[in-house]
Amino acid sequence: MKGIFKIVATLLLLVFLTPAETFGQAKINTKKLKIADLGTRTTKVVLGAGDMVSSALRDEVSARWRISPYEFCTVEEYNALKENPDYYFLLVARSDEKKYNGLLTLTLMKGGKPKAEDPQKRPVDVASLPIASAGFPSGREIVFLPAMLDILQDYITKAMRSDGAGYTGFDIYSRKVRKTGIKRIFFSEDDLVPEMGEDFKRQYFDEDMVIMSEAEADKAFQNGTYNTLVSYVVAPFDPQNGSHCYKMLIDAGTHELMYYAHHRINVRNWAGFLPKDIKTIFAKR
Repeated sequence: MKGIFKIVATLLLLVFLTPAETFGQAKINTKKLKIADLGTRTTKVVLGAGDMVSSALRDEVSARWRISPYEFCTVEEYNALKENPDYYFLLVARSDEKKYNGLLTLTLMKGGKPKAEDPQKRPVDVASLPIASAGFPSGREIVFLPAMLDILQDYITKAMRSDGAGYTGFDIYSRKVRKTGIKRIFFSEDDLVPEMGEDFKRQYFDEDMVIMSEAEADKAFQNGTYNTLVSYVVAPFDPQNGSHCYKMLIDAGTHELMYYAHHRINVRNWAGFLPKDIKTIFAKR
């Protein structure tokens, strides 16, 4: 009889302990918990040697980075520290991810060893936001870098609160198109695919959806023009069939990302806002 009681007690103990242990293990592996220490860890901002993007990154981080303590570091220092889970790293770099092939991304990652036994000591790609062509940057990335930093921080704050946001990525912003009805939209003419004809534009561009030169659109953005969204497209300089193109509408005054979409480039869908993007935006105004 004592043996039976002992077996039953052991089984009950397993019933109560195993779910808790399993839950604890699953819990520690979620992205939200992996980056929970971001606010108390130092973010190393990686700067190259004298290039324009690094110079702009230094200035803009100094002006607007707010979600963690930070220090600037060289590429050499980054290489020496990148496997240390006590640090986060902010850098502009060519991404290894297929969806960002041929692009520069503004990336925040947590240091770590890829094969560490403890999941908490492995590297974490917190967020990567495409900002320019890697092959031949246009210079617009300098204009939009302040907004990109604000957008990245806004998204990371959401990811720290919700695993849903953390795993969805920047696609969570695509629903904001519903809020553009009271705003003007300035499209750089170079951000629209060439096959968007005049008849289409007359039908789907209202009086507050304005097509202008890239220089005019960028000036409006730099001036922080009130209640105005400006288009920004990121695609490889020499795209191949299947390369990814990213399309954004960003509020010039608040730096809110109000529209975010992407597609694969092919002979039917070139780089830029497609007719279906314009139809979606027009329908929600």
